Amino acid sequence: MKTDIEIAQEAKLKPITEITGELGISADDIELYGKYKAKLSDEYIDSLASKPNGKLVLVTAINPTPAGEGKTTTTVGLGQAFGKLGKKAVIALREPSLGPCFGVKGGAAGGGYAQVVPMEDLNLHFTGDFHAITSANNLCAALLDNHIQQGNELNIDTRNIVWKRCLDMNDRVLRNVVVGLGAKTDGFVREDHFVITVASEIMAVLCLAEDMSDLKKRLGAMVVAYDLGGKPVTASDIGAVGSMAALLKDALKPNLIQTLEHTPAIVHGGPFANIAHGCNSVRATKTALKMADYCITEAGFGADLGAEKFFDIKCRKAGLSPDAVVLVATVRALKYNGGVPKSELNNENLEALKSGIANLEKHIENLQKYGVPVIVALNAFISDTEAETTFVREFCESRGCEFALSTVWEHGGDGGIELAEKVLYTLENKKSDFRVLYDENDSIESKISRIATEIYGSDGVEYAPAALKQMKNLETLGFGKLPICMAKTQYSLSDDETRLGRPKGFKINVREMYVSAGAGFVVVLTGSVMTMPGLPKSPAAYRIDVDDSGKITGLF
Repeated sequence: MKTDIEIAQEAKLKPITEITGELGISADDIELYGKYKAKLSDEYIDSLASKPNGKLVLVTAINPTPAGEGKTTTTVGLGQAFGKLGKKAVIALREPSLGPCFGVKGGAAGGGYAQVVPMEDLNLHFTGDFHAITSANNLCAALLDNHIQQGNELNIDTRNIVWKRCLDMNDRVLRNVVVGLGAKTDGFVREDHFVITVASEIMAVLCLAEDMSDLKKRLGAMVVAYDLGGKPVTASDIGAVGSMAALLKDALKPNLIQTLEHTPAIVHGGPFANIAHGCNSVRATKTALKMADYCITEAGFGADLGAEKFFDIKCRKAGLSPDAVVLVATVRALKYNGGVPKSELNNENLEALKSGIANLEKHIENLQKYGVPVIVALNAFISDTEAETTFVREFCESRGCEFALSTVWEHGGDGGIELAEKVLYTLENKKSDFRVLYDENDSIESKISRIATEIYGSDGVEYAPAALKQMKNLETLGFGKLPICMAKTQYSLSDDETRLGRPKGFKINVREMYVSAGAGFVVVLTGSVMTMPGLPKSPAAYRIDVDDSGKITGLF
C-alpha cells in the first residue's frame, strides 16, 4: 500500500478556482495562495448571512490509542461519500500543528484515499495562520515586558505575569525559562514560560471570534498579568490590541482547499483538544453551514475532550446546534482498550473486544446526554474478523445507535457510502434535541464536578491547594460564570493515561486553573498534561526529507 504522502502527491488536483466556481463563488470573493489554496473574503462571508443553514454533523471518536482510530480520515471520507450520493457537503477541519507533525502523531490531513490536499502544504506552513498567531502572541509578550521596562505605569506585579510566549513546535526545554538576563537595558530578570501555539489564548480567540470587531474585543479582554493590588491587567491595558489585530487580519479569514475527490474543505484554526478547546473556527463552521446543505466537522481527540468542548464551549458561544454525531472507533483500538498489546492486535480476540468496548459504551452514553443522535462508524482494518465486526454492530444497535462500517481509507468516498446513508437516515428520521451539560451560571467547582463525574466517570475531584486559591480568586474577580475548558490527557477517560477502557474508582486531580477571558472560558489543568509537549526519542522529524527537485518525503 502506498503511503499517505505518496497518494496525495499522485492525486490530480483541480485548481481551487474551479472548486470555488462550482460553489458559485466569484473570483473577487477569494484570495489565492497559489493554485490550490484560497482564503474566503470577508465580503463573501457577509454575503451569506441571509442564506439558510444546512445540517451540522460532528465527527468525534473514542479515546485515541497507538492502534489508530481515523477520525479525520472518516470525516474526509464521509464528505466524499456525500458527494458520491449527489449531496452538497462542505467539510470543516482544524489546521495541523507542526508539533505533532515532527513529533509522534504525524500529519493531520486524513489518510489513504480520504485526505485533504495539498497535503504537504496543509501539514507545514499552509497559509501562515499559525505564524500570525505566534507573532501576535509574542508581540503581546514583548509589549508587556517593555511596559515594565519603561516605568511600569500599571504597577504590574512581575511575580504574577500569566501571559506566556509561544512556539508552534514541541520543545520541552522552553516550558520554564529565565528572561531578562544581561544588562539593565535587557529588562527585568524573571521566570517565563512557553506554550505550544495551539495552546495560546490567541488561537482560541481567533477560533471563537465572529468578525474583526469581535476579535479585537476578545484580544483586549485577555488577562496578561495582575497588578500589585491583585487586579487583572489586560492586553488592552498595555496597548497591544491594534497591532495584534493587524497581524491576524488575514489569519481570521477561513482557508478553502479540497479533498482527493474534490469535495470542498474549509480548514481553519487548530486548538488542541487536550489543552485547549479543540475545534476549528466558528467562522469556518458557520460559513460551511451557509455554503452547503451539510457541514461535516470534527472535534479533537476523544469525545470526552473534543466533543464535550465542541458542545459546551463552541456551540454554546456560537449558537450552533448539531443535528447528528458520528462516533469513530476501530476493532483494534477497542481490543487495545481491552488489554491486548499493540503487537497482537491483528489476532481475533473477542474477550478483549468485549472488555475494551466499555470505552465506546461510555462515549455513546456521554454523547446521548447532549440529546444528539449518534451513529457509530467502525473504521475497518484488514485484520478485523466478521465475528468482531458483528459484535460491535450488535452492541451499538442495542444502545440505540445507528452503525456503519467505513472503508474510506482504502476506497475513498465509495467506502463511506454505508456511513453516509446512515447519517442521512438519521438526519431525516431522528430529531436532535441538543442541550449543553451544565448551566454556565453554576459555580466553577460545580461545572468541573459535572464534567468530571458525568463525562469522565470519576468519583469526584481533588484540588491542589494552589488550584483552590485560584478558583476562589477567579470567582471574586467575576470570572466564575464562564464555561470550563478542561486540560486532560487524551488517552484515558481519567487523568491517568495508563487507565484504559472505562476506568472506575478514580478522582480527577486539578492542579491549576486560570482564566482565558478573551476566549471566554476558565482553563482547568488536570493530572500531568503539558501545554508545551516534548519530542519522543525517535521523532517523526528524523524521517522527513526533501529531494533535489523539492519533493517532500516521510511526512506521514
